[in-house]
Amino acid sequence: MTPRPPITLFLSFSGQGGVERMLLNLAEGLCGLYRPVEILAVKTRSRFLESGKTSVPVRSLGVNHTLQSIPRLALYLRKVRPESLLAAKDRANQAAIMARALAKTPTRIVFRLGTTTSAAIAHKSRVHKAAWSFPMRFFYPRADAVVAVSRGVAEDLQQILGQPLPSIVVIPNPVITQRLYEQAEQPADHPWFRHAGPPVIVGMGRLTRQKDFPTLLRAFHKVHEALRCRLVLLGDGSHRSALETLAHRLGVAEDVSFAGFVPNPYPYLKRASVFVLSSIWEGSPNALTEAMALGTPVVATDCPSGPREMLQDGEVAPLVPMKDPEAMAKAILRVLENPPDPERLREAVADYTVDKSARRYLDVLLGRHSTHQG
Repeated sequence: MTPRPPITLFLSFSGQGGVERMLLNLAEGLCGLYRPVEILAVKTRSRFLESGKTSVPVRSLGVNHTLQSIPRLALYLRKVRPESLLAAKDRANQAAIMARALAKTPTRIVFRLGTTTSAAIAHKSRVHKAAWSFPMRFFYPRADAVVAVSRGVAEDLQQILGQPLPSIVVIPNPVITQRLYEQAEQPADHPWFRHAGPPVIVGMGRLTRQKDFPTLLRAFHKVHEALRCRLVLLGDGSHRSALETLAHRLGVAEDVSFAGFVPNPYPYLKRASVFVLSSIWEGSPNALTEAMALGTPVVATDCPSGPREMLQDGEVAPLVPMKDPEAMAKAILRVLENPPDPERLREAVADYTVDKSARRYLDVLLGRHSTHQG
């Protein structure tokens, strides 16, 4: 019997972010529903790949830039003829369409859009914005389907394109796994979690402009004035030095821990008194999803996009304006005093399991879905 062609995930691994962990979750979820599944990677510099925590085969294209991969990707499409190909980032989306045209194959191409593009480029110059939006208007209508990770991302894409996109479908991220719950039971390797003590607030993500940790630090300073508490920031990035300086300037440095990249952040999330998402843009924030799945009290900015959908317009847990330390501090104090029902938090993210998400992705990849805006 001739083996059936694979479903291929066309990715670039270059860091340690939650998106990479989530895409590996998706690959494994798809593998449980359809075989074969394989990952075709531009870059393979990832702590998650190096840890050997995926059973899905990974092929490296041996190039350093996504657009450099087009000839090799075209050769792959012509030789392997996958059932479908999921491209997971903007440049990968563009490369997939160009490679299919070069290969002259009928491969089904599905894009995944994981961020609210207009918010992500809002601070850029007019030229930079045009360099993002014009290719999107050309390439996205040429995909067989586009998966948006939230309704906000889908609506934003429609506005950028300036026309309806019938092929768009909203699918929650495959964030919640059994492994998450198992890893959360491990000890948190930090002295502030080992013994009873002041409440510990946790923030998590790359230390970059997007996550807006300066606002969280300023909010923490206000909370700290009201009661003894501590803040742990999980993640690393280019803004670390500036954030450490700000913590010292605010006089809270002794109660702020920059823990860096933590391979297993879930014990921290599970044991946090409150998890705070301070971002100024997202697509669908995975760290917020994980914290809610563990029943941890949360506070989130009402950033585009995702938190409002997940927190049901603030009914499940507080939504606060972006870049507003005063409002964030008040919400944190309110949640510390009166935490939301853990079961309600878990129910709010029930659709973000790997099983549910992978089934919906598989329907899209095999062309047996009905497209909608979510």
